[in-house]
Amino acid sequence: MAVTRHYTRLRFVRVMAAVSEKGRGGQVRILFIHQNFPAQFQHLAPALRARGHEIFALTAENNRQVSNIPTAHYRFQPHSYDPNALGLAKTYAGMVDRGQTVARACAQIGKRDNFEPDVVVGHIGWGETLFLKEVWPKARVLLYSEFFYNPRDTLQTFDPEFAQDDLATRLWVASRQAHLLQALYGADAYLTPTHWQASGFPESVRPRMSVIHDGIDTARLTPDTFARVTLPGTTRSFGKGDEVLTFVSRTLEPYRGYHVFMRALPAVLAARPKAHVVIVGGDDGGYGLSPPKGTTWHQKFFEEVAGRLDLSRVHVTGRVPFDTFTALMCVTRVHAYLSYPFVLSWSMLQAMSCGALVVGSRTPPVEEVIAEGVNGRLVDFFDVEGWSAALIAALADPEKDDELRVAVRRTIVERYDLQTRCLPQQISLVEAQGAIRPAG
Repeated sequence: MAVTRHYTRLRFVRVMAAVSEKGRGGQVRILFIHQNFPAQFQHLAPALRARGHEIFALTAENNRQVSNIPTAHYRFQPHSYDPNALGLAKTYAGMVDRGQTVARACAQIGKRDNFEPDVVVGHIGWGETLFLKEVWPKARVLLYSEFFYNPRDTLQTFDPEFAQDDLATRLWVASRQAHLLQALYGADAYLTPTHWQASGFPESVRPRMSVIHDGIDTARLTPDTFARVTLPGTTRSFGKGDEVLTFVSRTLEPYRGYHVFMRALPAVLAARPKAHVVIVGGDDGGYGLSPPKGTTWHQKFFEEVAGRLDLSRVHVTGRVPFDTFTALMCVTRVHAYLSYPFVLSWSMLQAMSCGALVVGSRTPPVEEVIAEGVNGRLVDFFDVEGWSAALIAALADPEKDDELRVAVRRTIVERYDLQTRCLPQQISLVEAQGAIRPAG
């Protein structure tokens, strides 16, 4: 049954009126659309406003992220569908629902406030940009293109333990392309963080795709010889000289190799009796398959090896404040990072910016950043014994990796620095789209 869509009162109306009265001059009017704004645009939107452009945002009503950008909210109430009746069309139906909600909100903004952006910057993932050209045909749409699902890539079959290579899965993955392809078709230019992510998109759009990372704030994330961290909710603290091994993931799950790391851990702690391991991450949600009913991936893999661990030296913190994470990355002797062929985590680059030695999985997203023996260590994703050996070696003799730690930091400063590299490139890309927009 259809439901009525509502749009909350738009909080940037008076701001737009004031701008219109002054005259726009050489400014570009830019609208960011993202259900979790500011999200990937937390630096870009304020930087563009600081350059004199008119910046606004449209986000979901339930978004609780804080931003000083003038923001309107849309209320998304999807249709109530029978999932059995929709089958493979369920995902597309949900994306279309959100897309038309956003389009109607944009039309309301345009009609009531005489508002039309020169550039709209949105995310490919949730259908928000599907119908923007029907509202503002002259606006340039720049699409943040994070990931393109493809049943013929290695993501579904990469991990034999959790492989999904049946026809039903391939059909489901292929069905997820529908809204992505429509979003790509309705955009003028594309932005993606890494070359590996770009390689997954259709060849037809790659000539208009710019590879620019979101950026790492290397001025804030810097090595600190005197760093000390106290684990939340405890009196346990660690300093730079302590033998600390870290693992960080938003969700402790197979996509980020939590099962492999945990299986390597008993040998590491047995060989290094003074070592402590700090595991940061949540156990809700995540990517890929759901865990067995009644448990979480964290519980499943932790319980698998708990009997072989000295639990007094294993600290599972859950998610932590960013300052705690930063201090931990400055303290850690070695940081383990594993990933399926999937979107690279910010946490790996942030750890490197802090000068942490990273032992990473030999998978394409990680290999784009880390080269074995040059600025880190690489281990085959599934080689549990290899992981144990690499982590033991890094814990046992930290001084031998001092040059790697310098190279680790240099890699992030030279290739991924927010202020000197990534943000200026992002700004240029958006401003270029504004310059292309037809007059009238």
